[in-house]
Amino acid sequence: MGDISRREDEMISPSCFGMLFRRCRDVKKLSNNVNKFKNLSSIPNRVCSNGKSKSSSVFTQQGRKGVNQDAMIVWEDFMSEDTIFCGVFDGHGPYGHLVARRVRDKLPLKLMSLLRTRGSVQNGHLATCCNAKDVVDPDDSNVESSSIWGEAFLKAYKSMDKELRTHPNLDCFCSGSTAITILKQGLNLYIGYIGDSRAILGSRDIDGSISAFQLSVDLKPNLPREAERIKQCKGRVFAMEDEPEVTRVWLPFDDAPGLAMARAFGDFCLKDYGVISTPEFYHRVLNEQDEFVVLASDGVWDVLSNEEVANIVASVPNRSSAAKTVVESAAREWKTKYPTSKMDDCAVVCLFLDGKMDSNECDDQIAKGSDESEDEDENEEQSRSMPSLQRNCTVRCSEENDPYKEVTERAAEDKNWSGLEGVTRVNSLVQLPRFSDEQPRT
Repeated sequence: MGDISRREDEMISPSCFGMLFRRCRDVKKLSNNVNKFKNLSSIPNRVCSNGKSKSSSVFTQQGRKGVNQDAMIVWEDFMSEDTIFCGVFDGHGPYGHLVARRVRDKLPLKLMSLLRTRGSVQNGHLATCCNAKDVVDPDDSNVESSSIWGEAFLKAYKSMDKELRTHPNLDCFCSGSTAITILKQGLNLYIGYIGDSRAILGSRDIDGSISAFQLSVDLKPNLPREAERIKQCKGRVFAMEDEPEVTRVWLPFDDAPGLAMARAFGDFCLKDYGVISTPEFYHRVLNEQDEFVVLASDGVWDVLSNEEVANIVASVPNRSSAAKTVVESAAREWKTKYPTSKMDDCAVVCLFLDGKMDSNECDDQIAKGSDESEDEDENEEQSRSMPSLQRNCTVRCSEENDPYKEVTERAAEDKNWSGLEGVTRVNSLVQLPRFSDEQPRT
């Protein structure tokens, strides 16, 4: 969103970071309909562990870098019967797993509250606020000002980042999370995202084959617009000699922390230097050829192409196993393509747009799994004592072989600024100063 990409209250200087820890009061602003969800496990049709819902398949698998820092959610009947919220969140840094879970649990509530507050519920259905064209141009100020949906995503993300910054028990100085979130209402698909978790749309062609349309842009520091913003804010953007294919974000005064993305929640050590949390927003009107949407963390996209993922989902014998099949395919590719690298965590949500799952399976087969959100508060101290500091050996494709250059260029032309990824190098964490004598920038 052009004129709101960088605001003063989104920035925080390391010198005053310790003084800003106070409990966020945003939850008090939630509507009465949201406040009743004190126990998230009691919410009907909300799935965030391995299994399935009425219209989706959900699965995550830990990689070989430590605790699983990925989280995902499917929330059906979100505010109305024809509305579904989906999200995938990829944490990074020593407490990234806690950040990802916090975002998973709180961001949907913030979005719900904002939509209700703006009076976007009419006769039990969410108002369709965007016009009928396939893409809402972020450079079009008229569309931006008239889109309640885009404004709701923007404010929800901003509020989420503010809550993380002021959380008294969650250290987000060097930790953060990406987010790819989708809200489907009728034939409308609204997407808000930061970082490099990705969403694709699988559509059936006239000849019966499946095509993949990328719904989001991998927001990394090597994108021209992202690099420009970071450099203007005195941050540095470059790749290390031992991994020239991975562009990272660095502090202006030290070779730390080395973030491999340009946007995400948290990571307040870089919020004065071009790393912010404003989401990209995208709207698409679905048609009868569109069959499913896949959301996944970069552990999947590092080794599988959009077309490969779409074909896997389209060919699974049982829809309920679609997400697991994608993750298992990614795991095999990691072993084949990068046998000396540690496999990244993978999280996948497959949303089938016709709202149907396998007819021979019962809804009560949803895996009980480990729904971390319900026990997060009581287990937080134990989790914090075992941070994951392994280096993130993120795989990057060369630009000349990038089959998604068109959608990447769409982001490069965008005038909006937002940003961040995660701390990925152990040596950077050791070097990173907790506080700085440098005064806050104005």
